[in-house]
Amino acid sequence: MNELCTVILAGGQGTRMRSKLPKVAHQVAGLPMIAYVLEACRTLRAKRTLVVVGYQAERVREALAGEAIEFVLQQEQRGTGHALLQTRQALSGFDGDLLILSGDTPLLTSETLEGLLEAHRRARVKATILTAEVLDPTSYGRVVRDERGELLRIVEEPEATPQEREIREINAGVYCFAAVPLFEALQAIRPSAVKGELYLPDVVALLRERGGRVQAYRTADPDEARGINSRAELAEVHRLLWRKTAAWLLAEGITLLDPESAYVGPLVSVGPDSILYPNVTLEGRTAIGEGTTIHSGCRIRDAKIGDGTVILDGCLIQESEIGDGCQVGPYAHLRPQAKLRSKVKVGNFVEVKKSVIGEGSKVPHLTYIGDTSMGEKVNVGAGTITCNYDGFAKHRTVIEDEVFIGSNTNLVAPVSIGRGAIIAAGSTITEDVPADALAFGRAQQINKPGRAAALRAKRQQKR
Repeated sequence: MNELCTVILAGGQGTRMRSKLPKVAHQVAGLPMIAYVLEACRTLRAKRTLVVVGYQAERVREALAGEAIEFVLQQEQRGTGHALLQTRQALSGFDGDLLILSGDTPLLTSETLEGLLEAHRRARVKATILTAEVLDPTSYGRVVRDERGELLRIVEEPEATPQEREIREINAGVYCFAAVPLFEALQAIRPSAVKGELYLPDVVALLRERGGRVQAYRTADPDEARGINSRAELAEVHRLLWRKTAAWLLAEGITLLDPESAYVGPLVSVGPDSILYPNVTLEGRTAIGEGTTIHSGCRIRDAKIGDGTVILDGCLIQESEIGDGCQVGPYAHLRPQAKLRSKVKVGNFVEVKKSVIGEGSKVPHLTYIGDTSMGEKVNVGAGTITCNYDGFAKHRTVIEDEVFIGSNTNLVAPVSIGRGAIIAAGSTITEDVPADALAFGRAQQINKPGRAAALRAKRQQKR
C-alpha cells in the first residue's frame, strides 16, 4: 500500500465572508471550521499533514496550535493549483498518494475519505476526485463526463458554458493523486483566462491527456461537499450539523426536550439517559457522562462532565472538569481549568477559575473562587471572595478539608486555611489559619446610642 500524505488548502481570504478573520478560522460549533477537516483525516494515519496558509497566516497557525501538522506559506494567493505548488519542496522525494482537501468543508466525514482512498487504490488510477450531485450547483466547479460516464474534466463556473452550468454534479474539492505525476502536471497548467489563477482541477484533464486514468468518486451525502464562502453558508452548515447531531443523540438514548433547539457540535459526546433541555449549546470537544441533566440556557465548551450531574439553568462552562453527582448553577460560571470533584455543589452566581474543589464541598452562592486548591467537605458561605490578584501577580489560596467559611469573607492570597478551621462571617483573612482554629478578621464594632436620630435630623436641615 502506498504511503499517504494529506494537504489542506487554507490560504484564501474568503472575501464573501466580509471579515478580517481568515475564512477557515471562523468557528463552527465552538471550533475553527478547519479543525473538522483535520478530525476527518485522523483515521487515515497519514505520514504527514501539511496545511497551506496565506492570508492572515498567523491567525490560522494560532487556530491550529498544538496540532501535529506542518505549515507551508503561500505568499501570493493565485489559486488552488498555485497553493499546492508551494508544497512541492516540502514533499520532495515523496512518491505515494497525496490527499488534498479544502479547509472550509467541516461536514466532510472520515468514512467518505476512507471510501475515496479505497476506491483510488483499488482502481490504481492517477487521480480520484470526490464529487456530489446537488440541487443548486452555483459557484461550484462542474464535473464533465463523456458519453460512457467517464470523467473528462472539471470546469470552474466562471469558465463554464451555459450547458455546463446546467450540470448538477460538482467538484467537492477533495482529491487523491499519485504525487509524482501530479506535480509534473502542475508545472504544465496555465492560468485561467478569466481570473488569471492556477486551478488545481485543470490537472485532471491534463493527466488524462497524458494517458493517465482518472475517476470520480461520488459521495452519498451531498452535504459533505458544502464549502463555506459566506455568512449565510456558515449559518446553514451550523443548522445541518445541529440537526444531524440531534438525530444521532436521540438514536443513542439521549432525551432532547426540543431537538430543534439542541445546539450540539459533532465532536461532542453525550452518555445515555442524559437529558438536554431546550436552548442548550454544547461546543468543541465537550464530553457529557451518563444520566446527566443540562437545563435551559447553558453553554458548555470543551468541558468534561461526569455521570449523574445536574447543570441548572443559565450556566457558562468553559474548559473545565466536573465530576459525578455534582450540581452546578443556576447562573454559575466555570472558567478554564476549573475542576470539581464528585458530589460538589456550585450554586447561583458563583464563579470558579483555575481551581480545584474537593469531593463533597459546597460553594452555594454569590462567591468567587480563583487560583484555589479546596479540599473535601468544605462549606463556603455567600459572598466569599478569594482575593487572588494584587495588581501585579496572581496568588494561590489553599483551603484544606472540612473548613467552614462564613459569609462575606475575603481570603487575601497567598493564604492557607488549615483542616477543620472556622472563619467567622465578615472576616478579611490575610494570614494563614492553623488547623481547627477559629479566625476573626473584623474591625471592632462600635455602637453610639441615639446617634441615628441625630444624623437624620441633621440631614433634614440640609434639605
